[in-house]
Amino acid sequence: MITVSNLSLRYGKRVLFEEVNLKFTQGNCYGIIGANGAGKSTFLKILSGEIDSTTGTIFITPGERISVLKQNHFEFDSCAVLQTVMMGNKKLWDVVTEKDALYAKPDFGEKDGVRAAELETLFAEMEGWNAENDAAALLSNLGIKEEYHQLLMKELNGKDKVRVLLAQALYGNPDILLLDEPTNDLDVETISWLENFLAEFQNIVIVVSHDRHFLNTVCTHIADIDFGKINIYTGNYTFWYESSQLALRQRSEQNKKTEDKRKELQEFIERFSANASKSRQATSRKKLLEKLVVDEIKPSSRKYPGIIFKAERDCGDQILTVQKLSKSSVEGELLFSNVTFTVNQGDKIAFISKEHSAITALFEILTETEKASSGEYRWGSTITRSYLPNENASYFNTGLNLTDWLRQYSKDKLETYIRGFLGKMLFSGEEALKKDTVLSGGEKVRCMIARMMLTQANCLILDEPTNHLDLESITAFNNALKDWKHIILFTSHDHEFVQTVANRIIELTPAGIIDKYLPYDDFLTDEKVKEHREKLYLETTAKSR
Repeated sequence: MITVSNLSLRYGKRVLFEEVNLKFTQGNCYGIIGANGAGKSTFLKILSGEIDSTTGTIFITPGERISVLKQNHFEFDSCAVLQTVMMGNKKLWDVVTEKDALYAKPDFGEKDGVRAAELETLFAEMEGWNAENDAAALLSNLGIKEEYHQLLMKELNGKDKVRVLLAQALYGNPDILLLDEPTNDLDVETISWLENFLAEFQNIVIVVSHDRHFLNTVCTHIADIDFGKINIYTGNYTFWYESSQLALRQRSEQNKKTEDKRKELQEFIERFSANASKSRQATSRKKLLEKLVVDEIKPSSRKYPGIIFKAERDCGDQILTVQKLSKSSVEGELLFSNVTFTVNQGDKIAFISKEHSAITALFEILTETEKASSGEYRWGSTITRSYLPNENASYFNTGLNLTDWLRQYSKDKLETYIRGFLGKMLFSGEEALKKDTVLSGGEKVRCMIARMMLTQANCLILDEPTNHLDLESITAFNNALKDWKHIILFTSHDHEFVQTVANRIIELTPAGIIDKYLPYDDFLTDEKVKEHREKLYLETTAKSR
């Protein structure tokens, strides 16, 4: 158990936390949420002891081991991959290294023998004989092939390092697990494995993540950082979001009777509790929700962008036809081939691939910033496009303030009109006069969304649109696209985003495509899709020989 008492953190006049009192108990998974800059990662660092609070105490049950997902990807560069994972259990690793050092001594004596015996006892008590096998199994489950296990960490690419450090954090059944953005750079299969692992994990998990599907799947509680306080609520992220929005609406309805409000909240809790049966943690979460006191639900101070897409005109019958398109990288690697499909009215197509660069290449071809290696495509005459690229740095080197920056892309140059769009994206007052060269990653994406809204296009092309956005912006963007009646071609690592927006999935492979009108979850589990994928990749392997 972790007990947080009277915790405060101040940086000069800025107060991050004030008089925070919390308990984290065994068997629960807590998702830490809050606006950008609220202190989510900082709070994890305080719990781990990496930084000190200004006031207050952190009490951890004596003997319990904390494991933390490391953020320094170069810390273990001189270590072997398998050893790096085993270092996650420091007590066991210390025993292993001391034991090995003793046996390596050329003048091994009687005193050394006594100590070696003690270490062997400790080693056996910690089931050290299974240590390497357990570490290897974790690595394999996280997508690190066996031939990489003896390599040095510095020989791995960045994405594989992330997976090794995640394995290190999970290793040895820690009593308390602290994870900051654990799904970053993981593919959907690995995220699914991690969700299953954490859903069955019997100890304390405290996690920061912008992945709503992940938070919904693994969390039994949400710890919300708001107003300088941290409050814990029962349920997953969607329950917290919907209940806080309900409470906000109720607060604005001044004439609504207290009893009516309580009845509405109770009905909401009962409905959500019934839906908890879909979760991997269904039984425990449903019991928790049934015990929830309706007065615990409070409105949030969060500000959500006003993302509203409007099309200047409807799409005609001819939208987009793609015929036998192929593309190779600069290095000559085949990214995709034989890509043939037709876009129909109302299509919201999610593109997926083992190589994200393949999707980016396709989008750049369709937006005429790159040329295909072969094949052709044709847009319908009624179609107007708006593109949100994955890399947007080239748009933000003008030195203009945001009002003048956005004015470049608008037919209507009036300041009130331009500022209206910036205000919807939370750039109001002095914020609208910031220079485009000083924006954060999230601010740049919000500016790009404002630019898209201005165009009033009827076809949106989105390459990883949720990158850099906070949960509030992701939620607002997601809701806007669910309501959109026209065409979307997009790719995203955000599972919830794809599941709730897409009505069609196209998977790119070097040997062709898989094209299905299926919800994302169904596409991932469909046996015929799996067979088709295996066949395409076998063809790719055969051609490369």
